[in-house]
Amino acid sequence: MTRRTTRRTFLAAGGGAAASLTGCAGPGSLFASAPTVAEQRAMSSSQALAAIRSGRLSAEAYVSTSLVRAEQLKDLNAFIVLDRAGAVAAARKIDALRSSGAALPPLAGLPIVVKDNINTRELPTTAGTAALRNVRPGANAPALQKLIDAGAVVLGKTNMHELAFGITSTNLTSFAGPVKNPYDTQRIPGGSSGGTAAAIAARIVPSGLGTDTGGSTRVPAALCGIVGLRPSVGNGGAERRYDGAGVVPISHTRDTVGPMGRSVADVALLDSVITGTPLAAAVPLRGLRIGVPASFWAGLDVQVASVMAAARDKLQAAGVVFVEVDIPTLAEVNNKVSFQLALHEPIADIPAYLAATGVKGIGLADVAAGVASPDVKGAFGAILADAFGKDYDAAMRTHRPRLRNLYDGYFRNSVLDAMMFPTTIAPAPLIDAVNGSGKVSINAGAPADTFGTFIRNTDPGSNAGIPGLSLPAGLTSGGLPVGLELDGPVGSDARLLGIGLSIESLLGALPAPSL
Repeated sequence: MTRRTTRRTFLAAGGGAAASLTGCAGPGSLFASAPTVAEQRAMSSSQALAAIRSGRLSAEAYVSTSLVRAEQLKDLNAFIVLDRAGAVAAARKIDALRSSGAALPPLAGLPIVVKDNINTRELPTTAGTAALRNVRPGANAPALQKLIDAGAVVLGKTNMHELAFGITSTNLTSFAGPVKNPYDTQRIPGGSSGGTAAAIAARIVPSGLGTDTGGSTRVPAALCGIVGLRPSVGNGGAERRYDGAGVVPISHTRDTVGPMGRSVADVALLDSVITGTPLAAAVPLRGLRIGVPASFWAGLDVQVASVMAAARDKLQAAGVVFVEVDIPTLAEVNNKVSFQLALHEPIADIPAYLAATGVKGIGLADVAAGVASPDVKGAFGAILADAFGKDYDAAMRTHRPRLRNLYDGYFRNSVLDAMMFPTTIAPAPLIDAVNGSGKVSINAGAPADTFGTFIRNTDPGSNAGIPGLSLPAGLTSGGLPVGLELDGPVGSDARLLGIGLSIESLLGALPAPSL
């Protein structure tokens, strides 16, 4: 698909992990001299940080490599704003700090990308929609601020499904355009955090931030062959792992910022900095009890089924104990929670965000009127009509607690460390240039709604507020990534990351896309 000619890329003018990084450079420590451009693109976050700390690589050189790569691959439409001047200036400050002999913060010089619904003080926050195109927040979102304080360099704001209301990232807003999958540019990257996923998979940066309401970090992670974490949200209070302020909202009950990276270690590093907790440690696979819910494995694309079967065989050979146990009523209960929250809470949450961000003269109706993508326009029609308002109280008071109890009982009664399933039931479909939604057919079956198909396995855990981690399981015979998801009880994020580290080590990394 050709890049939309109406799209413009704007160039803006403008501590738990620290100790663990020392002496743990990994393969990056083997470079005797400055890493080549090819080596820089292949480096993990910790390898790049080790090279910067040692002086073998300047932060400015590394950030410049990322900026050049972003320009070379601009037809992916991964970015809405690329902050060349700001990123270079931030990198030079890191280099000056290192030259002075001062201690470097844990992410010193690490370029990251940020989904464009996460507030940034130096750049607009558009959420990929016309009404918010000129919104300039006065402060960074708290989760992002933690990374910046730790020395991360914001390369730019990434493209997304308009207002995060979808899973294709086929954004039809004039200044955005459809994001493309680096493994096949005729296909979607997933969404709504598709730009962040595409930038990471394309080796522009090793990691970045997305957001997740019903699968928006994990679906694009699966389809682009990277790693995405949805952290615990739980009751939204003490059980919430990340501060959720400063994000253009869908649902305060369901929304969360989520780190994304080329490896589980990259994601664990960002998680450690955001939470101020120690880096997750690998959890031995032998003896782990992993639930395999049949309903999550039903109706899979044959290629996804093949890749997942191979991954499961390797895990079983490594000593994982798979427990065949389902949650029979899960879908029924989830259907009484999902849209009831996502299409009612924006009525209050979007105006509250606009007020908190200091946006004047723009209301919910103005945001809805500016929507360009037909599928998102349909969602806002339901929001403005409050089509699910009558069901909201029951969803919050009765059905969401039931959903949480189903998950709690599932993990407790079968003594499970986690549950495992394919993140999505099919690999990335072709871009639908007409409306960004359309239909998808699995195994030449009857066409089904794309949105419902691709959130089928990620949505229930989102509504229950439990953590979920998607990591690559392998490639189809056609070279498309397949994602494997681990879900666990509320608060088990670090353990999920530890299990993910061991699974990733066993299954191996995916080859880079050919771009």
